[in-house]
Amino acid sequence: MNPVQVPVLNTRGETVEKIEIREDTFGLPFNEAVVHQALVRQLANRRVGTANTKTRTDVAGSGRKLYPQKGTGRARRGGIRSPLLRGGGVVFGPHPRDYRQSMPKKMRLLALKCALSAKARDGELIVLDDLIMESPKTKEMQQVLNAIGANPSALIVTAEANRNVIKSASNIPGTKTLPTATLNVTDLISYRSLIMTVAAVRRAEQIWGASSEAN
Repeated sequence: MNPVQVPVLNTRGETVEKIEIREDTFGLPFNEAVVHQALVRQLANRRVGTANTKTRTDVAGSGRKLYPQKGTGRARRGGIRSPLLRGGGVVFGPHPRDYRQSMPKKMRLLALKCALSAKARDGELIVLDDLIMESPKTKEMQQVLNAIGANPSALIVTAEANRNVIKSASNIPGTKTLPTATLNVTDLISYRSLIMTVAAVRRAEQIWGASSEAN
């Protein structure tokens, strides 16, 4: 695979170098069908499926006939638990079910790499040399995002979970922080700017590159 060069910025927004990112992770053509399937699967798997309604057999109430079938001039009425009456059972209501969908591992991997590649190709990937926060400071994180020209909708990815980075970004609207290993299609599509440290880029190549796929 041919490498792709991208600029590396520091936290002041200055270009400090250029690095090569692997085409097998950041240079694949966009496969809309696979990405869509992966997105639908992930959203479906989030559903807990615990919604439940009571049928006429579940609600409280006598089963006796309310009044005679004929002679009252009223509608023919059965028990008080009828779905037509207030407090009666629900017809065709939801019941607990499993919404989970399966998808082959190679297709999930392809969808993730297609989403990463789209960010790199569309200029929405911003690579930082490093992102070190001595203590949680929202103002300092906001200054970094402004300096590097990040979109207000930004996904910040570090090689490993960083407590200070997470807490610094947690109060900034439209911003989310993830370690590389938990990157997913939904978050990549949901946020405009993808901000990755160099270490996070290398970690992504190590996890999802062609060499790891062959193992």
